[in-house]
Amino acid sequence: MSEPHFFGIRHHGPGCARSLVRAFAVLKPDCVLIEGPPEGDALLPLIASEGMRPPVALLTYCPDEPRLAVYHPFAVFSPEWQAAHWAVVAGVPVRFIDLPITHGLALDKVQRDLERVADQTAEPDATGLDAHGASPASVLPEPVERRDPLNWLAHAAGYADGESWWNHMVEERGDGEQLFAAISEAMLALRADWKDSPCDEHEAHREDLREAHMRQCIRAAQKEGFERIAVVCGAWHLGGLQASTTAKADQTLLKGLPKVKVQTTWVPWTYRHLTRASGYGAGIASPGWYEHLWASHDNAQPRTVTWLARVARLMRERDLDCSSAHLIEAARLADALAALRDRPAPGLEELHEASRTVLTMGDESVLHFIRDALVVGDRLGQVPSDVPTVPLQRDVEQAQRSLRLKPEATQKTLDLDLRHANDLARSHLLHRLHLLDIPWGTMTKVGRSSKGTFHEVWSLQWQPEFVLRLIEASQWGQTVQDAAVAKVVDQCSRIGTLSELSALVDRVLLADLHTAVAVATRALEDRAALTGDALQLLAALPSLSNVFRYGNVRQTDAAMVGHVLDGLIVRAAISLPLACAALDDAAADALRDKLLGAHAAVKLRDGDEQAELWQQSLNQIALHSGAHELLQGVAVRLLLDDGTWTVDRVASALSLHLSSGAEPAKAAAWLDGFLNRNAVVLLHDARVWQLVNDWLVGLNEEHFVRVLPLVRRTFSVFGPSERRDLGQRASRGAQVPAVKMAQPLWDEDRAVLALPVLRQILGVNT
Repeated sequence: MSEPHFFGIRHHGPGCARSLVRAFAVLKPDCVLIEGPPEGDALLPLIASEGMRPPVALLTYCPDEPRLAVYHPFAVFSPEWQAAHWAVVAGVPVRFIDLPITHGLALDKVQRDLERVADQTAEPDATGLDAHGASPASVLPEPVERRDPLNWLAHAAGYADGESWWNHMVEERGDGEQLFAAISEAMLALRADWKDSPCDEHEAHREDLREAHMRQCIRAAQKEGFERIAVVCGAWHLGGLQASTTAKADQTLLKGLPKVKVQTTWVPWTYRHLTRASGYGAGIASPGWYEHLWASHDNAQPRTVTWLARVARLMRERDLDCSSAHLIEAARLADALAALRDRPAPGLEELHEASRTVLTMGDESVLHFIRDALVVGDRLGQVPSDVPTVPLQRDVEQAQRSLRLKPEATQKTLDLDLRHANDLARSHLLHRLHLLDIPWGTMTKVGRSSKGTFHEVWSLQWQPEFVLRLIEASQWGQTVQDAAVAKVVDQCSRIGTLSELSALVDRVLLADLHTAVAVATRALEDRAALTGDALQLLAALPSLSNVFRYGNVRQTDAAMVGHVLDGLIVRAAISLPLACAALDDAAADALRDKLLGAHAAVKLRDGDEQAELWQQSLNQIALHSGAHELLQGVAVRLLLDDGTWTVDRVASALSLHLSSGAEPAKAAAWLDGFLNRNAVVLLHDARVWQLVNDWLVGLNEEHFVRVLPLVRRTFSVFGPSERRDLGQRASRGAQVPAVKMAQPLWDEDRAVLALPVLRQILGVNT
């Protein structure tokens, strides 16, 4: 029985991948065994298909509990990818030999259950001790930081850490003929002398199980009669896979492992996600740089020149100065740094230092886009259309194709004009995905959307983990519409506040889900009938009024929420005066924001009956002696702005609340509410200005000291231009004579003729 050939790697390394391809060309193995999830064996032939474009990942998940999942990512420069691709193209049997995910996820679930039980038993009692008489911190051990054994070799060679040592000694080198023999010798010696485990007890047991299963798979391949078996595994496992352990011992260790049902599929991946630890537990900081190393190895131009050319292109696209002379000097500096550090060629560190010194004159902040675009990269992979997917995912992919919404890893701004059918359908899809907790797009407040309700501006960025969320959401339905409706119906029975329910109604209407709207509005109406909480009633009004006012712009039937909105306005108007009484300052300040939002909602409703009832409620607050002074001032200001109270009546109220007999703190609170963070009334009404001025001037020194911080807080919220105008007016003295306006020179009879046209343009009926 021939001994297998072991190839120790560190995941996602172009140097290892390049040397592996060379070694396979010489060895010509008749069986390839790769460290990876055995559940993906059936999907390995897809690696060589035309529709497969790395980076991609094998997603293995539990259908009964989709949150139990793991990704195993691959890039074009991953040694495992190159080994599997070589085997598929050559027609050589290829298999994954790691511990099956069906056991791995089950072990994770058992471990989490044990930790949950430990957390519950470790809850302290009134004495601060748990059921065992110990403090909570002493029950569960602190998480053990995973240590890298390569740090030993790195420190001996003068490197800061094992990752940088491996990068310079293996991945960035071009002479890898005897690479794997050197890796094997170094790792066997390191593992023999390594005293401390690089992981905690649970992870150490998992590593033992993995190596036992891999040894069993190697023995099975040998029994099948393969002569040239190539085993591609993590370099640390070389010692474990070549250990003199019997098959019986491995079988005993693997016996009785828990299992869960799992499914596996290929999903697109991104370079940005390759930087995270996942699957193998090893993320890489610079996948874009690794791709450059992989692609530039056979290039006639040195990698230094090609890399700096890419940097120059990025800088010139951003109108940053970068001449040919800059590039020549940067290349020379990078070569000099590599020579000083005894390295065969400039690496990423040398190129970064040269770019910072020559191209940006030492300004590190300018180079942030180089890291995003080149060092990490924005590449998004692609998988064939015949890859197994859930029906919900297929429905999303079909919608993306029909609406011409391509999922991309880079952030993209999309301005939708809702008057066009295709843009309206795009909006519906994005809102429905939001309801399924898949935030592919995020609404922004920039662009033309601020100038019209028929525009929506979205920021789109596709994340690979959205595939897992689609699998999770498939429990609600097989299409986006059905799943969103089912999830909304379930949420309606769980949401506890009116504001959350009204916001849900708004989101459902934007998503154009008529069935869900009926359910949500019924739930909202039922909940409103049972609550007397004025705060909840006020908080529910803004989102419903937006739906009622702007629903038809999006071609949605918003009339169904009209009666619910009217009922909430009535209940809020009745309960509001009582809610404004007996409040402290913090509660009054919180209620002011809800009061202002509700007032704006009533104005959007634009109904005579509702407006009259709301103004009666504000009038009660303004005249109610038990209401908090801040809210009294707000109510008076709103009544003045709406024209319900005349200036003379407001002046009387202001004179009463700011009289010398009023308590300074209460007077300052009333003034804060009345000014309502808007200085217009002070600047443009001489009588109000005079009353406020007389109140401040009439305060004695003790009262003035007490009220000054409150008044300063009130005026601090004004804008810079408003404070400047107030200062200029105050500098002219207290008495400001009224400005006599010149008579307008126009023909009043002719001016009246334009009023009907102006009313039609402005949408004013009377």
